[in-house]
Amino acid sequence: MNHPDYNSPAALKALLDESGMSMQKKFGQNFLINGAARKRLTDSLDVSGGMSVWEVGPGLGSMTEEILMRGANATVFEIDRGFVKMLNGFFAQYLRQGNLRIIEGDVLKTWKTVLEKDGTPQRFFGNLPYNIAAALIADTIEQDVRFDRAVVTVQKEVAQRMSAQPGTGDYSSFSILCQWAYDVQPLMDLAGGNFWPRPNVDSRAVILTRKTDFPCCANKALFMKMQRALFVSRRKNIRNNLTMFLADGDKTAYALEKAGIDPSLRAESLSIGKLLELSDILNAGILQL
Repeated sequence: MNHPDYNSPAALKALLDESGMSMQKKFGQNFLINGAARKRLTDSLDVSGGMSVWEVGPGLGSMTEEILMRGANATVFEIDRGFVKMLNGFFAQYLRQGNLRIIEGDVLKTWKTVLEKDGTPQRFFGNLPYNIAAALIADTIEQDVRFDRAVVTVQKEVAQRMSAQPGTGDYSSFSILCQWAYDVQPLMDLAGGNFWPRPNVDSRAVILTRKTDFPCCANKALFMKMQRALFVSRRKNIRNNLTMFLADGDKTAYALEKAGIDPSLRAESLSIGKLLELSDILNAGILQL
């Protein structure tokens, strides 16, 4: 089966019409029709021959083609059965050679099974559907899975949260998770016109590079639970949120004093380093006082 012209909305629409298919809004489907942007994304992924790559939401395979042409072994996660059928046709040779595997279904439900079987891939790529982007990225980090390098295209607001700094409105528990596990580097912004159908929001591509000094704390599970708890109620100060987490005001007061943290501050004012320090204080015995 011949590949469509990935840069032509008319060609893509004609292919879908001929196949009796249509784009499904519930899956957040938007094709990147800018060939130069696709090449830049693949270049940033830094793929070489024999590398293992996961791709989420391949659609009709425009990025899959770029990845496979560079000699990588790709596992792609696609929820749309119609697209799965087309991918099987477009990439039949790679499937026969064992360089491509297609996982059908919701990636949020399937990625862990693939991980258990194959281990962590060297690269991760995705033009991620807006409705699952943050959940998928956070889920992998919380499950102690970090990719050597990941390139993701997400809604611009999600990307801003990923790289947000303390004291800003976008700084959140999600910001901390991303920057704790990775060096987060914005790559490029993509206005709606780079996609078909054209979305109503702008996108941003982000490079995530695995941090070598991770996790910088004594108890990863405790740190994740604590930092989430501190952002449960953003309007409340650190003392109130930490007291709810520890269920003990005296423990809270002692821990904050030992960490040198003003209890009247909000969690959004604390750096990752200070949060890691607080986590280690709790881990060192405060929880047992």
